[in-house]
Amino acid sequence: MIYSSGFDQNRIEGTPQLSLVNPMFKTTLAPLNIINALIPGYQDRQMVFINRDSIIEQIVPMGNIIRRVPLKDLQILDAENDWISLGGLDLQINGALGTAFPDLNAENASSLQKICDYLWDGGVDAFLPTLVTTSIENIEQSLAVVADFMQNQTSGAKVLGVHLEGPFLNPQKRGAHPEEYLLPLSLAEVRRVLGNFTSIVKVMTLAPELDADNEVIPYLRQQGITVSLGHSQATAEEAQSAFNMGATMVTHAFNAMPPLHHRQPGLLAAAVTNKNVMCGFIADGEHVSPIMIDLLLRASDYTKGLFLVSDALAPLGLPDGTYPWDSREITVTEGTARLADGTLSGTTLPLLAGVQNLVKWGICSLEKAIALATTAPREAIGLTGIQGAHASNLLRWNYDQASKNLTWQRLLA
Repeated sequence: MIYSSGFDQNRIEGTPQLSLVNPMFKTTLAPLNIINALIPGYQDRQMVFINRDSIIEQIVPMGNIIRRVPLKDLQILDAENDWISLGGLDLQINGALGTAFPDLNAENASSLQKICDYLWDGGVDAFLPTLVTTSIENIEQSLAVVADFMQNQTSGAKVLGVHLEGPFLNPQKRGAHPEEYLLPLSLAEVRRVLGNFTSIVKVMTLAPELDADNEVIPYLRQQGITVSLGHSQATAEEAQSAFNMGATMVTHAFNAMPPLHHRQPGLLAAAVTNKNVMCGFIADGEHVSPIMIDLLLRASDYTKGLFLVSDALAPLGLPDGTYPWDSREITVTEGTARLADGTLSGTTLPLLAGVQNLVKWGICSLEKAIALATTAPREAIGLTGIQGAHASNLLRWNYDQASKNLTWQRLLA
């Protein structure tokens, strides 16, 4: 509860200051202390001081004495030992509300704003619209829509840039990606795909074994693009070579790559044992067995080597059913999407459902599960954490011991 006369949560707004701020918040907030808060990465209960600009200025243990001049209009919010975190950051999401990001064009460009608002309401602060393998013409068209939107976005989950998941993938591990649009991995082809939109591409998934000249990864890193290995048959040695050249991520661990093997460890084992690499993973219970996720979590030391992604498809936010997907169709059943031949193509579960699953399965503490969707993906692409962030981005989590149910809400909504 909040200790303050006349406190109105509807007027808690603030001037955007940081890259993940929801632009809907535009006025000022009276200084606020959040007490008795549990925060991922901090030991014991904390006190969070939010200044007049709605910026999280200071986080200190409850037992510490802060020497500051008392503010007559200071308000107090008791978190009552609930977990407080930033909202989620989804680095791999393919669409929502019926729109697939590779299909963005001038006619449906307005759907991107609706998706941003939907994701914000779903506890996501920011995301990378992910373009799966398609024609170069479609990629260029989608990139143009996103680039224009980023310059004019006014509300909702912030679009930070684009994740290109393809078209430089190994055909043997293409999964649901259409083979006719896969391209050889060369510097010339990468430049052709990026075109004039290099600056908005933040992550590219590729199969490193396809680059015979070892030119692509150093080039992408020079452009500020994070390189993620995926849809690949890379051996452990090939993966390690890619990491040495600057690759720092792996796309949907276990999926579309060789399995772990005691004599042929492969890409995933090389990633898990490399402290400079972080792996995205999907916690829907279908892409990876909860038992194998438990193994992955322990081997990777949780948030030190992993982060959650949704990998959600265009039917996210829509009921189960059959939906168009490029020139094909996918059938969604209980949140799992498959092609007509049964090939697993994705999910329609939101990012924070993965947090709830990890807790429900009993393989992750509350703190680590929350951090895997909020703190870890920020670290994976070099963003800062909670201190210095905007108060509008805060989530409050509540765990009901009796029902074992984890819920969340925007703290200052």
